[in-house]
Amino acid sequence: MRYPTVTELVSSTRALTTDHPGLCTLRQVGASRAGRPLHLLSVGRARRAVLVVAGAHANEPTGGRTLLTLARRVVHDRGLRDGLSWHFLLCADPDGASLHITPAPHSLLDYHRGFYRPPGPEQPEWSPAALPPDRLPPETRALTGVIDELRPYLQVTLHGTDLGGSWVQLTKDIPGLAEPFARSAAELRIPVETGASDAAGWPVAGPGVHVMPPPDAGAAYPSMPDDARNSTWYHAHRYGGLTAVVEVPMWASDLVTDLAPHPAPAVALRRLAQRLLRDTLEVERVMADALPRLEGASGPLLRAAQWGLGLVPGLAADWIDTPPAGSTMAYVGSVDAFARRLPLRAAAMLLRALQETDARAASRLERLVTTWSTTFAHRFHARWVPLQHQTEHQTRTVLAAALHARERAS
Repeated sequence: MRYPTVTELVSSTRALTTDHPGLCTLRQVGASRAGRPLHLLSVGRARRAVLVVAGAHANEPTGGRTLLTLARRVVHDRGLRDGLSWHFLLCADPDGASLHITPAPHSLLDYHRGFYRPPGPEQPEWSPAALPPDRLPPETRALTGVIDELRPYLQVTLHGTDLGGSWVQLTKDIPGLAEPFARSAAELRIPVETGASDAAGWPVAGPGVHVMPPPDAGAAYPSMPDDARNSTWYHAHRYGGLTAVVEVPMWASDLVTDLAPHPAPAVALRRLAQRLLRDTLEVERVMADALPRLEGASGPLLRAAQWGLGLVPGLAADWIDTPPAGSTMAYVGSVDAFARRLPLRAAAMLLRALQETDARAASRLERLVTTWSTTFAHRFHARWVPLQHQTEHQTRTVLAAALHARERAS
């Protein structure tokens, strides 16, 4: 089993519509900036709708496999369609998916050799937090257009992390979700990330289940441009709906589960911020040395690397200035992982951008990517989560969210 490409997702869902023509439809709902089609699979015609979105982040490939698994279950289980229609956006960012290469990674180094994640303003779900309405990319407009058409009581967006645990982010609470989420994770040996830095300071509805704060709450990291409350996740609220973001890891680490208070969080976060700045400086030195030899250099890989590096000074300052009260071992572990990801991802994308044109820079970046990937895996005792377990856990969580959100909306 491996992660499907967008082409394979389209082919598989088209086969579903061929086999079940009265039940399934597949249609194009927009096009990417590069002209790639955005496809929506619909199963059933009931007015009450669930929308499932995959591929919002190019480097999080589990969602495509989960979407296909969910679609097949909904087709073959009449009970899942009782009074409901299901709609599946196959890939929200096909341009990004074409640049991130994750066939069947055996290690974090394999994963980073093909890494790509676009800058925030180019990410379909996050662009409304960074751009005015008249400059939103077509992928974002297609997604919000589907929400406007379907008015789903629940939107689920399928996300993932390279290394860590599983957690859920909700724009409104879904009572009853925490128990089946935790049970599924335990059965499949997937750790629940109890201190996810993505949800720092958010209310908790259960271990690993976080409810987004109200619009007037202060951001945990003031420097970060991607405020979730300005994302497409809140678009469903216009119609009384809500969004669940389901995160699942490719590699698991039990270090993100420890709810014990950290004995010295301010000291630890200052150390992590300093390491982040130091590692980032190493990447910036390579880039500064290489760019004069690359007249007119540009492209998505280089642009994304530069954007990620630009986040570092503000984020490091956030960690130093405002460590959250009551920080747990899990939260500091999550920040540790975040601090490793930013320079590693920038180095990996810069390596891909320069490896054909600048052997000297590529050699230096290769050493950084290799060393940092290996150290990351070793520090967190990374263990591979079988793809079928990644997929099954996300699928179970989506189905539980649909059931409990329906009860909430009744």
